[in-house]
Amino acid sequence: MRKQPNLLAYIFLLLTVTFWAGNFIVGKYASLYEVPPFSLNFYRWFFAWLILAPFTLPEIIKKKEYILKNYKLFIILGVTSITIFNSIVYYSLNFTQVISGVLMISTIPVMIMFFSSILKIEKTNVFQIIGVILSFLGVIIIITKANFEILKNLDFNKGDITMVVAMFSWALYSTLLKRQKYELSQISLLQVVISFGLIFLIPVYFIEYQVGFRIDLDKPFILILLYVVLLPGLASFILWIKGISMIGANRSGVFLHLMPIFSAIMAMIFFNEKFMFYHILGACFIVTGILLSNRKVQNA
Repeated sequence: MRKQPNLLAYIFLLLTVTFWAGNFIVGKYASLYEVPPFSLNFYRWFFAWLILAPFTLPEIIKKKEYILKNYKLFIILGVTSITIFNSIVYYSLNFTQVISGVLMISTIPVMIMFFSSILKIEKTNVFQIIGVILSFLGVIIIITKANFEILKNLDFNKGDITMVVAMFSWALYSTLLKRQKYELSQISLLQVVISFGLIFLIPVYFIEYQVGFRIDLDKPFILILLYVVLLPGLASFILWIKGISMIGANRSGVFLHLMPIFSAIMAMIFFNEKFMFYHILGACFIVTGILLSNRKVQNA
């Protein structure tokens, strides 16, 4: 009887990381169809907010005093996750390969440990420090394409640089998210975070619109929007919660390491991207960093 719930949890978690991996592929397609990245992100979360509203507003209204009391924290959570991270990922994919982007994003678990140490949420051991250094070296190798003349001349691909901003933004969000317990259900917490993120995304959307980057309401945009709203936006969140409730956070977390693998495979299939030597070298440093960061110091 126990094997069946575990199998169901694995299916939920595999679907979750597949949808998240697909978000990078769809983001790349959005760049090819010249869908403005900040506008895409605005509509993604606006429609997600509308879908969640009937299920979350009663609790949010009931807990409004708690939300207002902690509005500064919710602003930071909303800006780092909704306003910055998702917008920057879509923007970066206009200039960089999917493979480069997802390899850099795969360092987020290690960066969470880094921020947790700085904010004194968790103690850091020597393995985690070395892991952070190695993972960041892997990111530098990918950004420079293992050509350190690029580093010397500061001649970087702006998509790679902005992806680093996205990486740090999500790591900070994740660190703050686990810093304390929240007096909201997970789905209402998501709605509050989306709400604050949208507030700061609105002016960015209008700036992009005024500059002349407009959305064409054609079939490619509608299909892209449907995907990012329904699958990585909502379905992944619900499936992730269900998976964690069945087998726990630690066992579920392992599935996150599949996301860059799935995205890389999809990128090679759909965009004929190549896994270059610098990707392999950077990935070796990142994987070593992740493995070291998860090692425990043995008590003497």
